[in-house]
Amino acid sequence: MTSRTKIINALANQNSGRPPLWVMRQAGRYLPEYRALKEKYSFLEMVKSPELAVEVTLQPMLRFELDAAIIFSDILVIPEAMGQPYHFREQGGIGMNFRLKGKSCLDKLDTHESVNKLSYVGEALTLLRSKLDSSKAMLGFCGSPWTLACYMVDGGSTNQFPKTVQWAKSSPASFALLLEKLTTVLIDYVKMQAQSGVDAIQIFDSWNALCPDSKVYEWSLKWIDQIADAVSDQVPVILYAKAPSDRLKLFSKSKVSGISVDHETDLRSARKSLPSGFTLQGNLNPALLESEPEIVKNTTLELLNKMKGDPGHILNLGHGIRPQAKIDCMHALVQTVREFN
Repeated sequence: MTSRTKIINALANQNSGRPPLWVMRQAGRYLPEYRALKEKYSFLEMVKSPELAVEVTLQPMLRFELDAAIIFSDILVIPEAMGQPYHFREQGGIGMNFRLKGKSCLDKLDTHESVNKLSYVGEALTLLRSKLDSSKAMLGFCGSPWTLACYMVDGGSTNQFPKTVQWAKSSPASFALLLEKLTTVLIDYVKMQAQSGVDAIQIFDSWNALCPDSKVYEWSLKWIDQIADAVSDQVPVILYAKAPSDRLKLFSKSKVSGISVDHETDLRSARKSLPSGFTLQGNLNPALLESEPEIVKNTTLELLNKMKGDPGHILNLGHGIRPQAKIDCMHALVQTVREFN
């Protein structure tokens, strides 16, 4: 059974044997070959050049026997294509070139030509598929409307995104218009990725926890459902929502094919609270890869044995791999999973 088949089967809850493995945000500063490229090109230059994006995407695949390649891109290419550029702050974090301050700003957001401006992602995916071993899966992704709105309204990375929450509470109609515009563009964007050959899409709802319980559907899941409903006949969708574990049952009622959970959630407990046909992805602590290989091996085996026999489990970190990750720890993770029976 090929790696690609294992992932497709896991997404359909029909896998057997060891779980398929990929690691969220596989490319990054923990790889010296990535750091070498970063000295020559900016992050956005690499994202927007299909050749460079593919080179970065393949770097971890050349080092580690992973089951899937995750295209090198960024969730904020969406607001940029809609007319709101972004940059990386010198002190760290994301800065939007300007922030959305109210309904009058929404008229400036382009929903018609945005996907055409993102053609470089489709070109990168097509090129990646041609270079990727046919046994390996290819994954695309996007941010959720709510999470993208957080950056767009608050003007970049911030604590708790207070301006976004305030707008959503005080002017729900105009805020819904922003989410509707984002959803329209995201549907076209995900369809473009599907047409470019991805085997699955992951939607990152990284700031779901900021939604009050009474507003989770209105502010977030409603729009994710629209995206999943529009593309589920073309490609399976996995939702990553960083949120309290008691929201899992709510997420399981959405139209996505699976859920990815962070490392603070117990996977066995999560499985019990989800319908049997749901794919469950996760959820090693990213800090594990900053420890020692023997610790990685033992902790990974513990999770593998806990989930042994689960046909819909995809092994992953509970969040993106961090710059401090050690290459020998990553090797230990991959080897442990590969040898597990």
